[in-house]
Amino acid sequence: MADDLRGESSLGNERLADPAFLVNERAGRVSRLLESASGPAEQLAAAVYRISGNWHRESDAWERRQLLALDAARYGDRELSARITAVSVEGEPAAQWVVEWATGSCLEFRSSRALIGPPEGVRAVAVAEIEGLPHVVTGSDDKSVWLWDLTTGRPVGKPMTGHTNWIRALATVVVDGRPLAVTGSDDETVRVWDLIAGEQVGRPLTGHDGWVQAVAIAEIEGRPHAVTTGDDATVRVWDLTTSQPVGKPMTGHTDCVLALATVMVDGRPLAVTGSDDETVRVWDLIAGEQVGRPLTGHDGMVCAVATVEIEGRPHTVTAGTDATVRVWDLTTGRPVGSKPMRGYDSVHAVVAMMAVDNRPYAITASSSVAEVWDLTTRKQVGRELKFSSGIDALAMASDGRLVVGGGELVVLARR
Repeated sequence: MADDLRGESSLGNERLADPAFLVNERAGRVSRLLESASGPAEQLAAAVYRISGNWHRESDAWERRQLLALDAARYGDRELSARITAVSVEGEPAAQWVVEWATGSCLEFRSSRALIGPPEGVRAVAVAEIEGLPHVVTGSDDKSVWLWDLTTGRPVGKPMTGHTNWIRALATVVVDGRPLAVTGSDDETVRVWDLIAGEQVGRPLTGHDGWVQAVAIAEIEGRPHAVTTGDDATVRVWDLTTSQPVGKPMTGHTDCVLALATVMVDGRPLAVTGSDDETVRVWDLIAGEQVGRPLTGHDGMVCAVATVEIEGRPHTVTAGTDATVRVWDLTTGRPVGSKPMRGYDSVHAVVAMMAVDNRPYAITASSSVAEVWDLTTRKQVGRELKFSSGIDALAMASDGRLVVGGGELVVLARR
């Protein structure tokens, strides 16, 4: 009997280095073998498996493949991550997304190859091009702004500090040839950052009476502006050339304004907002007033808003705690389709847009799950993407790569 157990342990040690075994074998059996890991490859595989061990017991092989590929990337082993992604799962298609890199600042087992990330929760992400190279900007609970090289996944320079509370909102823009980030925080301020110099530009923009929940960029009469919203239920506009507020705060929402996007419609810059008051509203940024009546239909907080062109017409995509994703035609102010798209769960993270063969798609996040939607058919595409950390922010790079932020993680994935 003892010889049989030693034999099974020896065989199990060898199988731990097999990605197909890790993905497809029952989680209980794999977990029992982790202590037998002895070689470098087996020990790495065991460490990777343990990161999301509690998730593996509740996941099927499809979901487990995603989690293991992500966690291998967190250890800095892109080759192992790619091998896991390539594993076949019976009855399921090949993986739709490949993890290129992920931060691993909170790993229990330290790896010299792991990418170090923010020590506290990532709340906001945005992409920017700096000196011709793609970068990611993040804002987090540690009150700092981080800049990342999108190619290597490594931070650039030191974290930029100045906020005195969590950073909840972030957008990027180029002003006079300089790439800038604009952030909104629980400290009730909006701040502007020079991403090349790595420092704050000017004084904080003040006026909001409460947390700043959302930031977006708009071009108004040829000049770059920031649009912000917050717990004070207002929509505010700031000229980024002069760092001055423009006009009076726009009012109409009756509760916190959680989500924001901007768009041009018939040559007019508009903002679209979503609120705790369960409505979506459209604002003319030149006139400084609401356009038409509120868009209603959500049965809960509207937490995510994005704008997109569908068949040549401007639309907005909204999502919220009622677990629905809705599409609205901004020319007519009417919903598209007789029924909303039903999401996995309460949608609380921003909507990212992407195009495949000139066809528009939206990505929404619900807790630790991301879903892809075809906005032409208004149907979900493939299965959901599962993460071992809650998702708080999404952004899409110009080349179609997806940036995910949440918890201590920043993840880059490609189709």
